[in-house]
Amino acid sequence: MLDVSLALASTTPVTWFKGWDLTGNFTTIDLIAASTSALNGALLARRPDHFKNFTIVGILAMALLAGLGGGITRDVLLADVPVALTNPAYITLALTFGVLGYVLAYAQGQLFREGLFEFMTSFSLPWYAIVGAQKGVNAGLPVLGCVLLAAVTATAGRLYVDLCSNVTPKHFVRGEWFASVAVLTGIAWIGFFALGLNTWVCAGGAFVIGYAVRVLAMYRGWEEPLAEGPAGVFVHDDRPLLGAKIKGKSESELRALGLWVDVRKGQ
Repeated sequence: MLDVSLALASTTPVTWFKGWDLTGNFTTIDLIAASTSALNGALLARRPDHFKNFTIVGILAMALLAGLGGGITRDVLLADVPVALTNPAYITLALTFGVLGYVLAYAQGQLFREGLFEFMTSFSLPWYAIVGAQKGVNAGLPVLGCVLLAAVTATAGRLYVDLCSNVTPKHFVRGEWFASVAVLTGIAWIGFFALGLNTWVCAGGAFVIGYAVRVLAMYRGWEEPLAEGPAGVFVHDDRPLLGAKIKGKSESELRALGLWVDVRKGQ
């Protein structure tokens, strides 16, 4: 009994309002990536190809998965306590942007929401990749390990949302450059860092490269190479270029994009 009392007396007191950090080592970039990814998660969970009659709590949980999943996975791989658990700013901002995404997702204007989703995905993807590469370098990982950590950090959140929505993860199916942009951004940051450039110059240069390639891929319809299918087997329909968005598309084209809502079925 005495040992238990001593153990309880020696524990660190609960620090409900401590630990907030908005400007630490790459913390600002990490928070920007987490917040925009959380917004993406809420918007994604409402898309017709992902929506599974989620509750409000379910939508916010998807936002947390998208916003914090990549960072938590990164920290666990590095054997660190996830920063999302030690810095309340992560969960707070992820929930705030999740609520914003929920409000936008249920408002009118499918075209606006789709454009916003694609823009925010293009914005958050390179930032998360940069933080992943930076943490890999700080941990002393070899180059390939740093590149892999950049890709995992940037794309793991989307993987969790897709799996929870019973959708094949975006990493593995035909689509615009996604995981490859994360890899490219990580390589760019490592290259700039190896040249001895300023930290923010490295981050800015890598972001511009990753963001520009992602946006160009969306606009021009560039897609990651598709594996050759089995001979004589029809794998899937051709789908329109993603860069053309959804304006003026036919019902079949919208269905191919997973963006058609059948009002007659109450969806």
